[in-house]
Amino acid sequence: MFNIFKKKYDDSLNLSFLEVDMHSHLLPGLDDGLEVMEQTIAFAKEMKQLGYKKFICTPHILPDVHDNSPETILPRLEEVRKALKENEIDIEIDAAAEYMVGPELHETILKGGKLLTFGNNYILIEMSYAAPSQNIVQVIFDLKIKGYRPILAHPERYNYYLGNNEIYEDFIARGCLLQVNLLSLTGFYGKPVQKAAEYLVKNKLVSFIGTDMHHLGHLNMTKQIATSINFHKMAKELDLKNKFL
Repeated sequence: MFNIFKKKYDDSLNLSFLEVDMHSHLLPGLDDGLEVMEQTIAFAKEMKQLGYKKFICTPHILPDVHDNSPETILPRLEEVRKALKENEIDIEIDAAAEYMVGPELHETILKGGKLLTFGNNYILIEMSYAAPSQNIVQVIFDLKIKGYRPILAHPERYNYYLGNNEIYEDFIARGCLLQVNLLSLTGFYGKPVQKAAEYLVKNKLVSFIGTDMHHLGHLNMTKQIATSINFHKMAKELDLKNKFL
């Protein structure tokens, strides 16, 4: 395991080479992320200072917990855009969703319901941290059939996959791209998660890096990793797709 903080920081470095953060929970009052508009405005200022040109908010869509939909997400997006303009914060914002893989999502796919995507028809999906979704393979297949490009959020954080590195390549072989959390590489979520994230990076299995930002603790650690010399050397070896979104 390497330590991205082993070398000194360089304050001239930032995250501008990523250009776009494609996984965050900065739309206020929709899930377990930010709660009020004032927080969103403050975080948007910080994202710009970190070098981002754009951030894509991906509120959870999790039945009976975070019952979001295009009808709740898109109006809130417009409220945030208006607030950023009023506060003269020049950063682009868009929104999609982070879909929990389960029967509800599968039913929506099969019925041709509206799904929130970003970029070239990418859709962000996740699973429970307790157990894998039983229909994950079928959902990926059916998303592909419908013309979507699934991205599995933070695969390094699913404890039931730790130590089974072949599963990551299996997802890619099925046409599912992988997104690693920026903070997974710092040990923020624990050493086993860090080890899995490093495996994904070293083997160039990562297509996207996202902040998955929910709160101030995430923001503060993101500021720290932004100036890490080792992180920049590691990340720039990847063929990341963030900047094309």
